[in-house]
Amino acid sequence: MVPVGQENADYREPPLAAAVAEGDVEFAAETRSVRLGTALHGQRLDKVLVTLASEFSRSHLQQLIERGHVQLDGKVQTTPARRVKVGQLVQIELVPTEESQAYRAQTMALAVLFEDEHLLVLDKPAGLVVHPAPGNWSGTLLNGLLAHHAAAATLPRAGIVHRLDKDTSGVMMVGKTLAAVTALVRDIGLRAVHRRYLALAHGVPAEREFSIEAPLGRDPQVRVRMAVVAGGRPSRTDVRLLGARAAPDPVSALSCTLHTGRTHQIRVHLAHRGHPLVADVLYGGRPLLGLQRQALHATELRLAHPVTRAPLAFDCAPPADFAAAWAEVCG
Repeated sequence: MVPVGQENADYREPPLAAAVAEGDVEFAAETRSVRLGTALHGQRLDKVLVTLASEFSRSHLQQLIERGHVQLDGKVQTTPARRVKVGQLVQIELVPTEESQAYRAQTMALAVLFEDEHLLVLDKPAGLVVHPAPGNWSGTLLNGLLAHHAAAATLPRAGIVHRLDKDTSGVMMVGKTLAAVTALVRDIGLRAVHRRYLALAHGVPAEREFSIEAPLGRDPQVRVRMAVVAGGRPSRTDVRLLGARAAPDPVSALSCTLHTGRTHQIRVHLAHRGHPLVADVLYGGRPLLGLQRQALHATELRLAHPVTRAPLAFDCAPPADFAAAWAEVCG
């Protein structure tokens, strides 16, 4: 159900219980100091800190300098390239990395569409990151799940079996027990979960209905992007034109059904066909219709309950910004 879903991902990773338990304890910053000898005279401050705290990465130590956690002879230093002198006293406050404190329970409001002891289905708002990653080590859906129910700490990725991009809104599912997580991952891999999205894209396709089958992989030129590449993972998206606006800027209202769930799949497939999503700057889209985030919403989810196997169906209405833009195109 997600452009970022990974059907073949390995969910055998260790549970989060230990990390969460550690996260319940406030980490105390450690202070270290050293009087500089002649061997370090003239060296960059950040390089000197590597010798003083080798268990931390140089980039983290540079961040500590820039955030005012390092002193020379009692004066705060904020320039990693500052050259030091013999005899100076270097003092550093070793604040834990954000990454080391990522897997903590954080209470947040969740828009729950369905919940029982095995399954949680929710409406993810645009702007919410699903899983901790560089630049977003807290305030993610995973953090919220750890606060929502205790068993999340015993599950791989807190029960997250697929993802929605940060700026994609809509319905997504989460397993609450190991049996549910296992079944959901299996069903996604077997293409037994139906996932449909609404999208607003630049231009108007020549066909009313078509499929895009193009292999996807990491863009060799821009590592934060995905691209259609030879040897990439097989990927298929079915597209149906629901409406269009011809002027002043042609825009199409599209229904997109995933058969695979590769990273950024819909975004890359449509851009590859010359129809990038509105406001999807990463793939060539421009802000339009009042939208400042990619015009993609996960609207429909059909699946069998992971334990009872009862059929479940969820329809998730778009948020206000997307709905207003959609109305401008479709009337």
